[in-house]
Amino acid sequence: MLKILSLLACWSLGTALLPAAEAFRFQENDLVLFLGDTWVEREQRDGHIETALLMSGGIANLRFRNLGWSGDTVECEARGYFNGAKEGFERLTAALSELQPSVVFLGYGGSAAFGGPEGIPAFRQGYERLLDRIGTAASPREIVLISPPPAENPGAPLPDLTAHNRNLALYRDVIRDLAAARKARFLDLFAALGAGEKRDRPLTDNGIHYTPDGYALMASKIVGGLGLAAVEPRPMHGDRLRETINAKNRLYFHQWRPANETYLHLFRKHEQGNNAAELPLFEPLVKAKEMEIEVLRQVAQPKQIAQ
Repeated sequence: MLKILSLLACWSLGTALLPAAEAFRFQENDLVLFLGDTWVEREQRDGHIETALLMSGGIANLRFRNLGWSGDTVECEARGYFNGAKEGFERLTAALSELQPSVVFLGYGGSAAFGGPEGIPAFRQGYERLLDRIGTAASPREIVLISPPPAENPGAPLPDLTAHNRNLALYRDVIRDLAAARKARFLDLFAALGAGEKRDRPLTDNGIHYTPDGYALMASKIVGGLGLAAVEPRPMHGDRLRETINAKNRLYFHQWRPANETYLHLFRKHEQGNNAAELPLFEPLVKAKEMEIEVLRQVAQPKQIAQ
Protein backbone atom coordinates (compact mmCIF):
# COMPACT_ATOMS: atom_id res chain seq x y z
CA MET A 1 0.00 0.00 0.00
CA LEU A 2 2.81 2.41 0.87
CA LYS A 3 4.47 1.71 -2.49
CA ILE A 4 1.20 2.47 -4.32
CA LEU A 5 0.70 5.71 -2.40
CA SER A 6 4.29 6.72 -3.17
CA LEU A 7 3.75 6.21 -6.88
CA LEU A 8 0.48 8.15 -6.79
CA ALA A 9 2.27 11.00 -5.04
CA CYS A 10 4.81 11.10 -7.84
CA TRP A 11 2.04 11.49 -10.40
CA SER A 12 0.31 14.19 -8.35
CA LEU A 13 3.45 16.29 -8.56
CA GLY A 14 3.08 16.22 -12.32
CA THR A 15 6.39 14.48 -12.94
CA ALA A 16 6.27 10.73 -13.39
CA LEU A 17 9.29 8.65 -12.50
CA LEU A 18 9.04 5.01 -13.42
CA PRO A 19 10.15 2.85 -10.49
CA ALA A 20 13.66 1.48 -10.81
CA ALA A 21 15.67 -1.01 -8.78
CA GLU A 22 17.43 1.75 -6.85
CA ALA A 23 16.86 5.44 -6.15
CA PHE A 24 18.59 7.84 -8.54
CA ARG A 25 21.92 9.08 -7.25
CA PHE A 26 24.87 10.82 -8.82
CA GLN A 27 28.34 9.50 -8.08
CA GLU A 28 31.59 11.38 -7.59
CA ASN A 29 33.28 12.30 -10.89
CA ASP A 30 30.16 11.50 -12.93
CA LEU A 31 30.06 12.93 -16.44
CA VAL A 32 26.44 13.84 -17.16
CA LEU A 33 25.32 14.25 -20.75
CA PHE A 34 22.31 16.23 -21.98
CA LEU A 35 21.17 14.98 -25.38
CA GLY A 36 18.08 16.07 -27.29
CA ASP A 37 16.42 18.67 -29.48
CA THR A 38 15.77 22.41 -29.15
CA TRP A 39 14.80 22.70 -25.50
CA VAL A 40 17.90 20.72 -24.49
CA GLU A 41 20.28 22.83 -26.55
CA ARG A 42 18.81 26.10 -25.28
CA GLU A 43 19.12 24.99 -21.65
CA GLN A 44 22.80 25.91 -21.69
CA ARG A 45 22.00 29.59 -22.21
CA ASP A 46 20.62 29.97 -18.68
CA GLY A 47 21.94 26.87 -16.93
CA HIS A 48 19.04 26.42 -14.51
CA ILE A 49 18.74 22.66 -14.98
CA GLU A 50 22.47 22.00 -14.73
CA THR A 51 22.76 24.22 -11.65
CA ALA A 52 19.81 22.54 -9.94
CA LEU A 53 21.15 19.04 -10.63
CA LEU A 54 24.65 20.04 -9.48
CA MET A 55 23.37 21.43 -6.20
CA SER A 56 20.87 18.65 -5.52
CA GLY A 57 23.49 16.00 -6.30
CA GLY A 58 25.86 17.34 -3.67
CA ILE A 59 28.66 15.31 -5.26
CA ALA A 60 32.25 16.40 -5.79
CA ASN A 61 33.47 16.94 -9.34
CA LEU A 62 30.13 16.38 -11.03
CA ARG A 63 30.61 17.40 -14.67
CA PHE A 64 28.09 18.16 -17.41
CA ARG A 65 28.18 18.27 -21.21
CA ASN A 66 25.36 19.49 -23.45
CA LEU A 67 25.10 17.90 -26.90
CA GLY A 68 21.60 19.21 -27.59
CA TRP A 69 20.90 20.30 -31.17
CA SER A 70 17.99 22.49 -32.20
CA GLY A 71 15.49 20.74 -34.45
CA ASP A 72 17.15 17.38 -33.96
CA THR A 73 15.34 14.04 -34.09
CA VAL A 74 16.20 10.59 -32.79
CA GLU A 75 17.56 9.85 -36.27
CA CYS A 76 20.04 12.75 -35.78
CA GLU A 77 18.89 14.55 -38.94
CA ALA A 78 19.80 18.05 -37.77
CA ARG A 79 23.34 16.97 -36.83
CA GLY A 80 24.20 16.03 -40.39
CA TYR A 81 25.49 18.97 -42.40
CA PHE A 82 25.52 17.58 -45.93
CA ASN A 83 24.73 13.86 -45.61
CA GLY A 84 21.68 14.05 -43.39
CA ALA A 85 20.85 11.57 -40.68
CA LYS A 86 23.67 9.16 -41.54
CA GLU A 87 26.32 11.83 -40.96
CA GLY A 88 24.52 13.09 -37.86
CA PHE A 89 24.31 9.62 -36.33
CA GLU A 90 28.01 9.04 -36.94
CA ARG A 91 28.84 12.44 -35.45
CA LEU A 92 26.87 11.62 -32.31
CA THR A 93 28.41 8.16 -32.05
CA ALA A 94 31.89 9.67 -32.16
CA ALA A 95 30.99 12.16 -29.42
CA LEU A 96 29.55 9.41 -27.20
CA SER A 97 32.65 7.28 -27.67
CA GLU A 98 34.91 10.20 -26.78
CA LEU A 99 32.97 11.50 -23.77
CA GLN A 100 31.95 8.16 -22.20
CA PRO A 101 29.20 9.70 -20.05
CA SER A 102 28.10 7.83 -16.96
CA VAL A 103 24.64 9.46 -16.91
CA VAL A 104 22.60 10.46 -20.00
CA PHE A 105 19.48 12.63 -20.01
CA LEU A 106 17.54 12.27 -23.27
CA GLY A 107 15.11 15.00 -24.33
CA TYR A 108 13.63 14.08 -27.72
CA GLY A 109 10.16 14.24 -29.25
CA GLY A 110 9.52 17.97 -29.48
CA SER A 111 10.65 18.27 -33.08
CA ALA A 112 9.37 14.83 -34.08
CA ALA A 113 5.85 15.62 -32.83
CA PHE A 114 5.37 18.03 -35.73
CA GLY A 115 5.19 14.86 -37.84
CA GLY A 116 1.88 13.97 -36.21
CA PRO A 117 0.53 10.49 -35.39
CA GLU A 118 1.78 9.05 -38.67
CA GLY A 119 5.36 9.75 -37.60
CA ILE A 120 5.14 7.66 -34.43
CA PRO A 121 6.30 4.27 -35.85
CA ALA A 122 9.49 5.82 -37.27
CA PHE A 123 10.03 7.76 -34.04
CA ARG A 124 9.74 4.62 -31.93
CA GLN A 125 12.09 2.69 -34.20
CA GLY A 126 14.59 5.55 -34.30
CA TYR A 127 14.53 5.96 -30.52
CA GLU A 128 15.19 2.24 -30.07
CA ARG A 129 18.16 2.49 -32.42
CA LEU A 130 19.48 5.56 -30.59
CA LEU A 131 19.23 3.84 -27.21
CA ASP A 132 21.07 0.84 -28.60
CA ARG A 133 23.85 3.06 -29.91
CA ILE A 134 24.19 4.93 -26.62
CA GLY A 135 24.57 1.59 -24.89
CA THR A 136 27.24 0.26 -27.23
CA ALA A 137 29.19 3.52 -27.61
CA ALA A 138 29.17 4.68 -24.00
CA SER A 139 27.50 2.13 -21.67
CA PRO A 140 26.23 4.77 -19.22
CA ARG A 141 25.22 3.70 -15.72
CA GLU A 142 21.96 5.67 -15.93
CA ILE A 143 19.76 6.73 -18.86
CA VAL A 144 16.83 9.03 -18.12
CA LEU A 145 14.19 9.50 -20.81
CA ILE A 146 12.42 12.86 -20.56
CA SER A 147 9.24 13.71 -22.44
CA PRO A 148 9.14 16.95 -24.44
CA PRO A 149 7.74 19.94 -22.58
CA PRO A 150 4.32 21.26 -23.63
CA ALA A 151 3.69 24.11 -26.02
CA GLU A 152 1.74 27.20 -25.01
CA ASN A 153 -0.85 29.28 -26.87
CA PRO A 154 0.37 32.89 -26.69
CA GLY A 155 -2.48 34.11 -28.90
CA ALA A 156 -2.67 35.84 -32.27
CA PRO A 157 -0.80 36.44 -34.48
CA LEU A 158 1.08 33.28 -33.40
CA PRO A 159 -0.54 29.95 -34.33
CA ASP A 160 -2.78 27.89 -32.09
CA LEU A 161 -0.73 24.95 -30.77
CA THR A 162 -3.55 22.90 -29.26
CA ALA A 163 -3.24 20.20 -31.92
CA HIS A 164 0.53 20.16 -31.47
CA ASN A 165 0.07 19.49 -27.75
CA ARG A 166 -2.14 16.52 -28.59
CA ASN A 167 0.70 15.20 -30.72
CA LEU A 168 3.25 15.89 -27.99
CA ALA A 169 1.14 13.79 -25.62
CA LEU A 170 1.19 10.92 -28.10
CA TYR A 171 4.97 11.08 -28.41
CA ARG A 172 5.26 11.37 -24.62
CA ASP A 173 3.38 8.09 -24.35
CA VAL A 174 5.79 6.39 -26.75
CA ILE A 175 8.77 7.56 -24.68
CA ARG A 176 7.11 6.39 -21.47
CA ASP A 177 6.51 2.94 -22.95
CA LEU A 178 10.09 2.71 -24.23
CA ALA A 179 11.39 3.57 -20.76
CA ALA A 180 9.18 0.89 -19.20
CA ALA A 181 10.31 -1.73 -21.71
CA ARG A 182 13.97 -0.92 -21.09
CA LYS A 183 13.58 -0.49 -17.33
CA ALA A 184 14.91 3.06 -17.68
CA ARG A 185 13.85 6.12 -15.74
CA PHE A 186 11.16 8.33 -17.23
CA LEU A 187 10.27 11.94 -16.44
CA ASP A 188 6.97 13.29 -17.73
CA LEU A 189 7.92 16.91 -18.28
CA PHE A 190 4.83 17.39 -20.45
CA ALA A 191 2.52 16.75 -17.47
CA ALA A 192 4.84 18.44 -14.97
CA LEU A 193 4.60 21.75 -16.82
CA GLY A 194 0.84 21.68 -17.15
CA ALA A 195 0.31 19.80 -20.43
CA GLY A 196 -0.30 23.08 -22.25
CA GLU A 197 -2.80 24.56 -19.81
CA LYS A 198 -3.10 28.33 -19.95
CA ARG A 199 -1.02 30.18 -17.36
CA ASP A 200 -1.28 33.69 -15.98
CA ARG A 201 2.45 34.07 -16.64
CA PRO A 202 3.78 32.36 -19.79
CA LEU A 203 6.76 30.03 -19.59
CA THR A 204 7.67 30.55 -23.27
CA ASP A 205 8.31 33.60 -25.41
CA ASN A 206 6.55 32.25 -28.52
CA GLY A 207 4.67 29.13 -27.45
CA ILE A 208 7.64 26.81 -28.08
CA HIS A 209 10.88 28.27 -26.71
CA TYR A 210 11.07 28.44 -22.93
CA THR A 211 12.09 31.57 -21.03
CA PRO A 212 14.57 31.59 -18.12
CA ASP A 213 11.59 31.38 -15.75
CA GLY A 214 10.35 28.39 -17.72
CA TYR A 215 13.70 26.64 -17.39
CA ALA A 216 13.84 27.43 -13.68
CA LEU A 217 10.50 25.68 -13.19
CA MET A 218 11.60 22.86 -15.48
CA ALA A 219 14.71 22.40 -13.33
CA SER A 220 12.67 22.02 -10.14
CA LYS A 221 10.41 19.44 -11.80
CA ILE A 222 13.34 17.39 -13.05
CA VAL A 223 15.05 17.40 -9.65
CA GLY A 224 11.82 16.44 -7.92
CA GLY A 225 11.00 13.77 -10.49
CA LEU A 226 14.35 12.13 -9.88
CA GLY A 227 13.59 11.99 -6.17
CA LEU A 228 16.47 14.32 -5.32
CA ALA A 229 16.20 16.95 -2.60
CA ALA A 230 15.91 20.45 -4.04
CA VAL A 231 18.83 22.57 -2.82
CA GLU A 232 18.98 26.33 -3.09
CA PRO A 233 22.37 28.09 -2.84
CA ARG A 234 22.69 31.47 -1.18
CA PRO A 235 21.58 34.04 -3.80
CA MET A 236 24.93 35.80 -4.16
CA HIS A 237 26.85 32.57 -4.69
CA GLY A 238 24.07 30.93 -6.67
CA ASP A 239 24.07 33.63 -9.33
CA ARG A 240 27.83 33.46 -9.69
CA LEU A 241 27.72 29.67 -9.86
CA ARG A 242 25.17 29.68 -12.69
CA GLU A 243 27.09 32.37 -14.58
CA THR A 244 30.25 30.26 -14.36
CA ILE A 245 28.36 27.18 -15.55
CA ASN A 246 27.09 29.16 -18.54
CA ALA A 247 30.62 30.36 -19.32
CA LYS A 248 31.87 26.76 -19.21
CA ASN A 249 29.11 25.68 -21.57
CA ARG A 250 29.94 28.44 -24.06
CA LEU A 251 33.57 27.34 -24.14
CA TYR A 252 32.60 23.72 -24.69
CA PHE A 253 30.07 24.66 -27.38
CA HIS A 254 32.74 26.50 -29.36
CA GLN A 255 35.02 23.49 -29.07
CA TRP A 256 32.63 20.78 -30.28
CA ARG A 257 30.55 22.94 -32.65
CA PRO A 258 32.89 25.57 -34.13
CA ALA A 259 31.11 28.09 -36.33
CA ASN A 260 33.44 27.47 -39.30
CA GLU A 261 33.38 23.68 -39.20
CA THR A 262 33.13 23.45 -42.98
CA TYR A 263 36.64 24.91 -43.15
CA LEU A 264 37.98 22.95 -40.19
CA HIS A 265 36.68 19.43 -40.82
CA LEU A 266 34.61 19.23 -43.99
CA PHE A 267 34.96 19.81 -47.71
CA ARG A 268 36.83 23.15 -47.38
CA LYS A 269 39.37 21.95 -44.85
CA HIS A 270 42.05 22.17 -47.53
CA GLU A 271 41.78 25.97 -47.07
CA GLN A 272 41.86 26.39 -43.28
CA GLY A 273 41.95 22.88 -41.86
CA ASN A 274 45.21 23.64 -40.08
CA ASN A 275 43.22 25.82 -37.64
CA ALA A 276 41.48 22.71 -36.29
CA ALA A 277 44.60 22.22 -34.19
CA GLU A 278 43.34 25.07 -31.99
CA LEU A 279 40.17 23.25 -30.89
CA PRO A 280 41.88 21.10 -28.23
CA LEU A 281 43.08 24.36 -26.65
CA PHE A 282 39.54 24.84 -25.35
CA GLU A 283 39.87 21.76 -23.13
CA PRO A 284 42.06 23.31 -20.41
CA LEU A 285 39.77 26.36 -20.41
CA VAL A 286 36.75 24.13 -19.84
CA LYS A 287 38.54 22.22 -17.08
CA ALA A 288 39.56 25.47 -15.40
CA LYS A 289 35.92 26.56 -15.34
CA GLU A 290 34.92 23.20 -13.89
CA MET A 291 37.42 23.63 -11.09
CA GLU A 292 35.94 27.06 -10.41
CA ILE A 293 32.43 25.56 -10.46
CA GLU A 294 33.40 22.95 -7.86
CA VAL A 295 34.82 25.62 -5.56
CA LEU A 296 31.69 27.74 -5.96
CA ARG A 297 29.47 24.73 -5.27
CA GLN A 298 31.22 24.19 -1.95
CA VAL A 299 31.22 27.88 -1.04
CA ALA A 300 27.52 28.30 -1.81
CA GLN A 301 26.56 26.78 1.56
CA PRO A 302 23.20 25.50 0.32
CA LYS A 303 20.20 25.03 2.51
CA GLN A 304 17.57 22.34 2.08
CA ILE A 305 14.19 23.56 0.96
CA ALA A 306 10.88 21.77 0.88
CA GLN A 307 9.92 19.89 -2.28
